[in-house]
Amino acid sequence: MPPYSLDDFAFDLRRAVPPADLWVGSGTGTVNQLTGTVCGVGGWFAPPLAAPDSRLTISFDVDGRHILDAARPGAGNRGLLPAGGTWRPDRLVRRGTYHQYDAGRLTSLAVESTLTPRHGSPGYDLTLTIRNRSASTHQLTIHPELAATQASQVPLSDWGWVPPEAGTGLPVTLEKDSLSATLQPHGEVTITLDVGTSAAVTDAEHTTRQWESRLSQALGRLPTLTSDIPGLEQYYRRSLASGLVCWWDHPDFVSQPFIATSGLDGGALCAYAWDTGGYAPNLLSLMLGDNVLGIIESLLDADLTDRYAIAPDGTGLGVAYAYSGWSLVALTRAAAAEHRLDPTVIARLYDVLIALDKRFQPDDQTGVLRDYGDQSNLLEMRSAGWENVVASPNAERAWALDTLADLSDLTGAALPADDLRASAQQICAEVIRQLWDPEAGWFRSRYPDGHTELTYSIQAFDVLRSGACPPDVAATLTKKVGAFLGEYGVSSVSAEDEFHYETADIDWSGAGAYTGEGPQLALTLWDRGESALAWDVLRRHFWMGDHYPYFPQDHYCDKPGAPATGRRINIIAGLTGAEAILTGLAGIHPHPDGSLTIDPNPVASGTVNLHGLVFRDHTIDLSIAPGHSEVTVDGRPVHAGTDGAFDAVAPRSATK
Repeated sequence: MPPYSLDDFAFDLRRAVPPADLWVGSGTGTVNQLTGTVCGVGGWFAPPLAAPDSRLTISFDVDGRHILDAARPGAGNRGLLPAGGTWRPDRLVRRGTYHQYDAGRLTSLAVESTLTPRHGSPGYDLTLTIRNRSASTHQLTIHPELAATQASQVPLSDWGWVPPEAGTGLPVTLEKDSLSATLQPHGEVTITLDVGTSAAVTDAEHTTRQWESRLSQALGRLPTLTSDIPGLEQYYRRSLASGLVCWWDHPDFVSQPFIATSGLDGGALCAYAWDTGGYAPNLLSLMLGDNVLGIIESLLDADLTDRYAIAPDGTGLGVAYAYSGWSLVALTRAAAAEHRLDPTVIARLYDVLIALDKRFQPDDQTGVLRDYGDQSNLLEMRSAGWENVVASPNAERAWALDTLADLSDLTGAALPADDLRASAQQICAEVIRQLWDPEAGWFRSRYPDGHTELTYSIQAFDVLRSGACPPDVAATLTKKVGAFLGEYGVSSVSAEDEFHYETADIDWSGAGAYTGEGPQLALTLWDRGESALAWDVLRRHFWMGDHYPYFPQDHYCDKPGAPATGRRINIIAGLTGAEAILTGLAGIHPHPDGSLTIDPNPVASGTVNLHGLVFRDHTIDLSIAPGHSEVTVDGRPVHAGTDGAFDAVAPRSATK
């Protein structure tokens, strides 16, 4: 049995904040509600088929009276009225009410629709249940109207960041039960509508079974979390849900499973190396188990020296991305904790990293740092600023080289480990010497003509995470964290930066941030020993667990919500919240030699209990309370060392 059931991820639609345009997926397809309706259905995708302009609307005749499902504004009889509902990973349930008294006769109906994308068959099922709440008998006819659209066939190699557009191809058809019935007093009727490009070969129950199997596979080794800290449990679950909805098991995709960057709305149904490996590598490795190696191989097979992502069939997409090598190294390091890696994998990773390194020009002073060019290769700010010779990702490059040296020693890959470590040290030194401005207490970026910019970007804290900062620089950076905090998260650019801060493009330019950035900053601070500040950063995001079924691409930091349109509706980096809880707050640290240490960071707010973490066939439970923590491994208590940390699992032997 998985630690969580589908009902554990149920979300009350009444609590949704923008973007509230909800989608639900099956693992091979997705479908969208028609906003403002109880029964209407919008676009759907089932790669390689795309029907973004598909529309199914429903109306009813009750005793000759026509009832629309459109939530029209105004008073009086406005048709079927939305009354909430529930999202679950496998389905979307919406409820509506119609309650009118006219000419001495009460018509009172409760309507419930259940929308389920099919698994393994293009399209969806819509089940309608109409319940009579009165003592009258009614004659009911349901009128479904399917827009005359077609599902275009889009090659798997073309599914990138932007969702496929509407096109011509296969007709979208509607199959239905009998649409007329007699509603007895206090009785109900149920009718199922099937929409797709062919007769349904799977049904809603099949989708649910596939989701139950997916939960068992993806969550079977993760711990359940209970806590008396308000908001923490829900935030943890919603973070997990954010990863689950990126999990595809399409038989024609390059890997099984395929972890999409987004995908629910048809966009970013591709895998960026950057956020696949860069934001929650330890958690993702635990979720994937042995399958993590296939994910790494599929990314290595792409030409990351000239591409930033892979399409579902493994085709490379986009341009060279400065963060790809570091992210892939991070995921590989996480995988090494539970898997004895083949040295050829480390050698291939080294080749990719060095080739990507050569893709960018050496800096104009010593040639040690790299000039990463303009924003297209970086994180796409809209003002001049954090580009060309920058502290991050030069610092991540140093961390990646150092980590590759460790992995080479561990696996026998025979890389030039000493040279890699020396290069890493030199890069770190040059990041500080060339780019640190001690008067400003921040990093400058430098253009090829010598022009410099002081950009108060959250990316500076990535240098801290990479270990490139000497103690005085680290202390100065840490003091600046407060300038990036909002009541509901972090700002990607400090509001104190009048040159670069803006409110329209929130993921990297201010007024909010890419969803992984806030919890990653918290994790960085826990790694630095700044436990109180780390908790203060993370807790600001707990509202998201109450107001999203899964986390969007980015969100505001000064108000709860996200841009209503123009962004991806879900993001794999939503897993970063759970990663920060497990590896930061709980201090669970898997190491490439197979060992696991636990160094908890209790908070005064309350207690945290983690039950059932499975690591290398050991089951670990952890209880964290102010002033006291307990760890058990396979039911036996483990005692903390003099530093307060627990050695939970020993390194693997040379033969295991």
